[in-house]
Amino acid sequence: MSGLAGTRGGPDWEGAGRMASVEECEAAMWALAERIDGMDPDTRQRTVLDRSVTCHLKDLNVTFRGQFRDGGLHDIARADSANGQIRLTMSSDDLLALVAGSLNFGRAWATGRLKVDASVFDLIKLRALL
Repeated sequence: MSGLAGTRGGPDWEGAGRMASVEECEAAMWALAERIDGMDPDTRQRTVLDRSVTCHLKDLNVTFRGQFRDGGLHDIARADSANGQIRLTMSSDDLLALVAGSLNFGRAWATGRLKVDASVFDLIKLRALL
């Protein structure tokens, strides 16, 4: 998946070397929700979560929240705090790269580009979704 142009009105964010905008990050969150919705039913069933999630983008000092339920990601919006049951912290560019598929979840987590505060069980399921 590259660029994700046209997803929820989202721009093409392949431009490296610049900080992503809040609007691009919101579009990436919606693109992630659409990608999860498009997963085959068996995979979605194995990765079902019923948890709140927050994604704090440290370079923009912006947090998005959402709710994993019914095999999807719902209720995406900006939030005042990063207090979800699953808490992700990363840069805006890393969010875009994760959603676009150009940054591997495991590698990002292992190298510290992605911080995940979640149970081991949730981490395993989340890895399958991202």
